[in-house]
Amino acid sequence: MEHSSKDNSPAKWRELYHGIKAYRQDHVAPVDVVGCAMLGDKTDPKIYRYQTLTALQLSSQTKDAVTAGAIANLKSHEPGGLTVESILAMDPKTLDGYISKVGFHNRKALYMKQTAEILKTQYNSDIPDTLSGLMSLPGIGPKMAHLAMQEAWNQTVGIGVDTHVHRISHRIGWTKYLKTPEHSRKELEEWLPRQYWNEINKLLVGFGQTLCLPVGPKCTECPVSHLCPRIGVKTTSAMQNKLVQIQSPFFNDSPRPAKRTKTTDR
Repeated sequence: MEHSSKDNSPAKWRELYHGIKAYRQDHVAPVDVVGCAMLGDKTDPKIYRYQTLTALQLSSQTKDAVTAGAIANLKSHEPGGLTVESILAMDPKTLDGYISKVGFHNRKALYMKQTAEILKTQYNSDIPDTLSGLMSLPGIGPKMAHLAMQEAWNQTVGIGVDTHVHRISHRIGWTKYLKTPEHSRKELEEWLPRQYWNEINKLLVGFGQTLCLPVGPKCTECPVSHLCPRIGVKTTSAMQNKLVQIQSPFFNDSPRPAKRTKTTDR
């Protein structure tokens, strides 16, 4: 059995990890194009940090493409675009209109106003550079805070666990319990070497968006299905037979059973 330096790591986790990584290198997912880290204006580091934080704030219960559309709307606002100052000056109805397609947009518009006020008065219109500081902001939980530290400040202090990472980690046997994303984060951080923390979110999010779907995962197309226990996945008999065929190294050389002749009693 393959383990990291920590005794409680799952067997063959490295094969799973690198198999998923190889798949992701050849398959573009929404997170690669319109994920939160891709939306900010990188010409100004301070503005990029704020726009990335805002994208994360809007992203909960919302698809990446919808979040990207909302950020584009906000950036197009005249005058000012998407900055702390422009959000403070913006009419609440205008703000809500820009983000109307994201989940819980009314609440998030309020969070954005409250956050902008805090950033203006306490952080010189920048964002906090600590996990605790980020989590003190309205609407920012552990996942968003960890990803903000990673993307905005280039500091990996933990794993950002969203619904995809939460689901897939349990499905492939990397976590023992399917409780909460925060519980999954703690489980993963107990055994996954720190060098993998930076890329694990984007890796599994893209895998979950394109192949390891919440409902109806494409197991027969998966390059690591032979390593995956598929915990919690309901597999039909036809799919299971196909998986056995794909996974068996002797399948192509094995004699096929003779077809049964169907008889009926009349």
